[in-house]
Amino acid sequence: MIAGLLFLAFVYFAVGKAAVLRSGAQTAADAAALGAAQEARDQLREGWIEVIGDPAQWPLFVSGAFAVDSDLACERAADLAASNEAKVEDCTATTLRFDVRVLTNGAVGDSIVPDTETQKATATATAVIEPRCSFEVPTPTEEPGPTEEPEPTEEPTSTPSAEPEPEPELIVGLTCDDEAITIDPENPLLPDAGDLFRVRLTGDHE
Repeated sequence: MIAGLLFLAFVYFAVGKAAVLRSGAQTAADAAALGAAQEARDQLREGWIEVIGDPAQWPLFVSGAFAVDSDLACERAADLAASNEAKVEDCTATTLRFDVRVLTNGAVGDSIVPDTETQKATATATAVIEPRCSFEVPTPTEEPGPTEEPEPTEEPTSTPSAEPEPEPELIVGLTCDDEAITIDPENPLLPDAGDLFRVRLTGDHE
């Protein structure tokens, strides 16, 4: 009878360790998926900065349609999984979505309860990137046509000074969370990545 009670105690202990292991696996999966999406979000902002002076290309970034380096994003997922005692078994990247599956490094490790000594835990998580901004491409302004200058009646006594170049116009049309944002072409500063794109988990673990 005592042996039976001891065995039941070991069973409950193993079940508890398994539950902790599963929880750790889910934490690792969540962190990995979020890390991959955040890396991709940062890439979106960096690519946007590179074309900040060409508003015609902005819609590609506002919508998140710019192709990011998914391998680099999945490397970030692997780093975060490792920091949570797990490894990434699969990392799938689609447009604005990252699906990650992880396997824990540790096992239940109970040699008394059958089939638990090497039993590990797996978990999956999905993170998505949601654009927070919209952009209306400004209508190009027509340059005024050349005007005919009257022929001079006398030789000019001095060389006319060159006309100053017009200052670049401010870029308008960007709205993030209902807030209008103006970009100065001479000092182009974009909002932070978190202000441009939202990253969150989906499904049961969001």
